[in-house]
Amino acid sequence: MGPNPNHVYPNENIKQVVYIKNVITNPNIIVGEYTYYDDTNGAERFEDHVTHHYDFLGDKLIIGKFCAIAKGIEFIMNGANHRMNSVTTYPFNIMGGGWEQFTPKLEDLPLKGDTIVGNDVWIGQNVTVMPGVHIGDGAIIAANSVVTKDIPPYCIAGGNPCKVIRKRFEEDLIEYLLNLKWWDWNADKIFKNMGALCSADLQQIKRITD
Repeated sequence: MGPNPNHVYPNENIKQVVYIKNVITNPNIIVGEYTYYDDTNGAERFEDHVTHHYDFLGDKLIIGKFCAIAKGIEFIMNGANHRMNSVTTYPFNIMGGGWEQFTPKLEDLPLKGDTIVGNDVWIGQNVTVMPGVHIGDGAIIAANSVVTKDIPPYCIAGGNPCKVIRKRFEEDLIEYLLNLKWWDWNADKIFKNMGALCSADLQQIKRITD
């Protein structure tokens, strides 16, 4: 029941939406099932929106399941960072002509680690995510935001720099959902309980028994 998570297009009639995990080739980009990218200019080219991602740095972009990512996303990875503990930040070494002898050591670069997006995250249009940021499960990132710091689960955040605007739910429901992990259910169970997942009656989710 439902769309095949192993197809590029969940709906063959809507070519601007792709399941990301089926179009990526870089092993350092890891994306969960049902997470999609929506872009009329070529959703299949999601990897073009992951910039400065160099194998020798080893950093990963990890995105969970059931995320909705709108057009214009840019994940800036650690390769964009310049040395900051010296007088100049200019990358002489990449220009060649003998300047490569001044290649910085990895420990001199401000590496921020993996960039991680949780499950059931909605990211609006034209959002930029900086290196090493963690976005929690169930978060919503407003359009045109620049995410420079971690965003907690089930928060609505926006702006430049991106800041938490409010929590989506009361704390007890957030804790319940984080423990429930509905995104790990099999497809049949999700379909069976889709009414509760999509209901404005938030307490329905607590009445699920199987």
